[in-house]
Amino acid sequence: MAGLEGRIALVTGAGTGMGRSHAEVLAERGADIVVQDIVEDAALETAELVRTAGRRAHVAVCDIADGVALAAVIGEAAALGPIDVLVNNAGIHALTPFEEIAEAEFDRIFAVNVAGTFNAMRAVLPGMKDRRRGAIVNVASTSGQIGTPGDTHYCASKGAVLGLTKAWAKEFAAWSIRVNAVSPGPIATEMTVRNRGWEGIRERAEKEIPLRRYGLPRDVSYAVAYLAGDGAGFVTGQVIPIAGGLAIVGI
Repeated sequence: MAGLEGRIALVTGAGTGMGRSHAEVLAERGADIVVQDIVEDAALETAELVRTAGRRAHVAVCDIADGVALAAVIGEAAALGPIDVLVNNAGIHALTPFEEIAEAEFDRIFAVNVAGTFNAMRAVLPGMKDRRRGAIVNVASTSGQIGTPGDTHYCASKGAVLGLTKAWAKEFAAWSIRVNAVSPGPIATEMTVRNRGWEGIRERAEKEIPLRRYGLPRDVSYAVAYLAGDGAGFVTGQVIPIAGGLAIVGI
C-alpha cells in the first residue's frame, strides 16, 4: 500500500472506535494526524497512540456540529501543516422506532452526521483548492444504502453523506480533490456493543452476515488508508461497502 509520508490527515470523531483506528492506521502509513473529538480525554489518548507510532499529533476538541468552533480548532492545527486528507468519521447512532423519534433526536443525528461532515469539508476545502490536491474519505454506512429497521433517522443521515460524496467528487475534481466513501456494515465498536450487546452481535452475525462475523475497526481503516493514498489516485466518487457481504449492491 502506498505510504502517506509527509501528509497531514484530519480524522473527525477520532477519540474512540473506528475513528481511533483510522488515526492509528494512517499514522502507521506515515501521516501526521489532527485528532478531532468532542471528548478531550479520548482525543488525548488517541494522540498519544499516534505519537507512539512515531508521528506528530494535534488535538482538536469541539462539537463537529458547530461549524465556527470546528473551523477555529482546525485553524489552530495549522502548526502541523496544511490538511491533505480529511476522514469524515464523526457520527452518532440511535436505535429508535420511527413513531418514537423525537424532533430533538432527529435534529441531533443530522447535525452531527450530515452538518458535521459538511462543516469539516468547508473548513479544509480552501487550502486543498489552493494546493490543487486533497483526499476526502467520508464514512457512510450500509444502512444508508439498504436501510435497516429501527433507525430511520440514522439511515437517512448516512444516505445524505453518500449524496455529499457524489456531489463533491464531481464539483471538486477540477482541483484534483478526490472524494470517496467507505460504507461500513456491522462493525464491533463501542457504539455497536452499547446498542446491540455482544449476544445481539453474535446472533446477527450468524443469521445475516455471509462471512459469519462482525467486522473490526481495522477492516474499515485499511480501506480508508487506501482511498487516502496515491494508490487510489484515479478513484473518486466511489463507495466501498465493508460489511462481510451483508450489503451487496450494484453490479
